[in-house]
Amino acid sequence: MKAFTRLSIAIGLAMLPHVVLADTPAPIKPKVMLITMFAPEAQTWIDRLELKQEVRVPGLSAEYPVIRCNTQDVCLLVTGMGQTNAAASTLALALSPKFDLRQSYFLIAGIAGISPKHGTIGTAAWAHYLVEFGTQWELDSRDAPKDWPTGYIGINTKGPNEKPPLDYKTEVFELNPKLQAKAFALSQNVELTESKESAAWRKHYPAAPANQPPQVTRCDTLAGNTWFSGTRLSERAEVWTKLLTDNKGEYCTTQQEDNSTYEALLRASREGLVDIQRLAVVRAGSDFDRPYPGYSEVDNLLKYADQGGFVPALENLYRTGNPLVQAILKNWSAWEKGVPQA
Repeated sequence: MKAFTRLSIAIGLAMLPHVVLADTPAPIKPKVMLITMFAPEAQTWIDRLELKQEVRVPGLSAEYPVIRCNTQDVCLLVTGMGQTNAAASTLALALSPKFDLRQSYFLIAGIAGISPKHGTIGTAAWAHYLVEFGTQWELDSRDAPKDWPTGYIGINTKGPNEKPPLDYKTEVFELNPKLQAKAFALSQNVELTESKESAAWRKHYPAAPANQPPQVTRCDTLAGNTWFSGTRLSERAEVWTKLLTDNKGEYCTTQQEDNSTYEALLRASREGLVDIQRLAVVRAGSDFDRPYPGYSEVDNLLKYADQGGFVPALENLYRTGNPLVQAILKNWSAWEKGVPQA
């Protein structure tokens, strides 16, 4: 009897792992993982790509607790706005056993402020460099030396034009230039949209490209939780981008999250969970980062919605990003092992 009991237990234990495995679904393997920051950015993709499957992932934002997928192997993460939400949500997804992301392409698609030197309201810009603006020393500008244009200087530097030592390791990231070039080539001729309000607003600016219709372009993006606005801070953003990229980068859009999202994916990439070389970033201008000549610096910030760029920027993110998504899906055999040469 005892022998029979032991045998029964042994058989039961041997069978137990197989029962557990049978009840555990295979991880989802997206070909493309879209990353947006809040509901309006996500909705266009959800509607157009029919992202109807919902997968709850522990650790995502309480506001956006699910990943949405479709039957064509496209999924979408909504991180929540700001640096903390972006990092936490992205890492939660990357560590989730519900997804196998080792061959997934990631596309960050979000709205941004835009420099009139490189675009207009609705312009969509593919980034090469991600630069963090908030990791600086700051004095109240009223207390700064008179030859400083703002109160910002690099940490552990002696003045505003000195490159800092990059001790945080998140100050600047370089995206895969081959993927950026491919994404731009696929989208550069798409027709972008603008609203009646944004078309009228851009005409206040005296020079191109600010006063011209929106187009797809390539230039770099600056992240920081402080939503800045105005001529002096925007000029600091230009200088800062040049400093951190050794004069290779060109600031044109400002947002909050991208360095945080990148760092989360980079940590996952080091563990072999994702491939950081498969990340692309597109940002569309929903408002100008500085006023046109004669317009109030304060009003440029407080009345940013008057520029009419929110809705067209959301639409243009889809129009610009979707050609890359579709190229990956329709020719997966060419993209599966990395960005194709041709």
